[in-house]
Amino acid sequence: MSSSSELVFPASAENPKCSKWRFTWEAQSHTSTLRLILFSPNIKPCTEITVNLSVEKSLLTVCFVEGDSVRVPVPRVLIDPEAPVHCRVFDDHVEVKLALLLPVDHPLISGLDLSEPEPEEEKPVSDTFFPFSVNYEIKKLSAMEEVHFYCRSCSTKLTKGIRLFNEMPSVDWQDVADNWFGTCCCSFGGISEQLVMQFAKSYSCTTGVCLITGASVIICKEDLVGCEFPELKGDQTYDSQVNSAKVTSLRPCPEEENYGVKPNNEVVEMMIDGDSSTCIPSKLKDEDKMKSLAGTSSKANCDTKNHNTGCCTNNLSERFSKEKEHEMNTELLDKQKIFLKGCLGDAFMLRHSNLSKDVKWIEFLCPKCSSLIGAYPCSSDKAPLDDGVRLYKFNISTCLPVRGLNDLFREYTLERMFSRQLLEAAQDELTFRTVVRDIHTKRALSQIVLLNPNAWCYSGYCMHNMAPVTKINMYPIVKLLFSANINYTELEPRNVEEWVTKNQADEVFMLPSQVKELITNLEMTNTMLPPSHMLLQGFSMSSSKR
Repeated sequence: MSSSSELVFPASAENPKCSKWRFTWEAQSHTSTLRLILFSPNIKPCTEITVNLSVEKSLLTVCFVEGDSVRVPVPRVLIDPEAPVHCRVFDDHVEVKLALLLPVDHPLISGLDLSEPEPEEEKPVSDTFFPFSVNYEIKKLSAMEEVHFYCRSCSTKLTKGIRLFNEMPSVDWQDVADNWFGTCCCSFGGISEQLVMQFAKSYSCTTGVCLITGASVIICKEDLVGCEFPELKGDQTYDSQVNSAKVTSLRPCPEEENYGVKPNNEVVEMMIDGDSSTCIPSKLKDEDKMKSLAGTSSKANCDTKNHNTGCCTNNLSERFSKEKEHEMNTELLDKQKIFLKGCLGDAFMLRHSNLSKDVKWIEFLCPKCSSLIGAYPCSSDKAPLDDGVRLYKFNISTCLPVRGLNDLFREYTLERMFSRQLLEAAQDELTFRTVVRDIHTKRALSQIVLLNPNAWCYSGYCMHNMAPVTKINMYPIVKLLFSANINYTELEPRNVEEWVTKNQADEVFMLPSQVKELITNLEMTNTMLPPSHMLLQGFSMSSSKR
């Protein structure tokens, strides 16, 4: 079965000559021009051509002086029938420009139904508002009586029935606590440290509860079917080495009928601290406990002022911090100490703040077809560190059939999720350059430069003369430049680091298999452009759906 983000271009097999001609329709947001790029590899177009546009049939025909012609379907947009058609012939392609009554992204266009009527049961639900918000997904999933997640590749049932859905906490606990209570030991700094310790102690996934992030759902390992996990070592210690480059996967249980899952699968239980009974940080609801914490802080304040009439001195503050750190370390389990820095994330486009040299990410494969469906954090024992496994939305479905009308995740693909994260980084970090690194080795795998975040496109192959006109819709894209290092032969590490420093580029860390799939899609899109449009300043030109 094809990958979730694989690009498929329509082709004409009946007429090989027509199928050699490729077309790409392009439009920019807020502009009323539709551009067609038409070319055939290794064929130089003649200079004398005639263009005929039939708005009623949504068809554009390009006739060459030799008598040959190619037919190009026109996307469902509002074309100005009275405006002239502009055509130019270049060395390796033909360019045609049409005038639009309204830009493709105009609000009035989104409210119009330019398609032919379809039966209500067959009419697809619009994905105009993709991506859906986490709150929207939680609302929809919670409204279902029970939700099972399925592998998108082979339809295997992956989980038991889930009834509770919450948003994954995504804040840096230490920073939030410090900003709220302050960091000085003579104020409420003691409460800040106690809160962070409570967060770390309570952070664990719980059976029957699903946590939702922007790119994944986090399922407790006991809610997964057909998989066994290594047992977490109680006296686990961590070294200071960087993450291993070796990627391993889970071993599925012996396959049986009915999706190849053992009906009564037994999962090895992970030992958790007694206070860890919820998958989100527990709140301090007891007012007396809050007062007790405040009393601890006040006592520290009094002790400090007995030695100094002003605020605490550096020596006393340092001693206080060391005592608190020792107290926290003795009370926390080894695995919980990692959570003091905050959430681990979901291994999709992680930032430096989510990385730890004590944590490795293991690729989680479908127990039936062995396709990648998620990942989970672990230490050296390869057991889920927080009892949770991240299942990527673009690799799973919420119901059967997969990617059906009732599948909440049907519109998610790897490339669309990647584009979404790039755009968010461009808005938040004000950077349009990104280096994608291997989450294991930290080696740079690709350089990305955003060119236009608000473009629309449709690519395909020209039709033969007898074929019916295909109805096509333009889709939103992000135009970008990229360079790839999939085979570790193209990117020079020194040059990449200089490029990152000079351009203040953003850095993200991904699973290498996902990066390879992304680059494959970008390279395929690049082939739909004429040679003169393939390269720019040493980078390859391409686009990604958003």
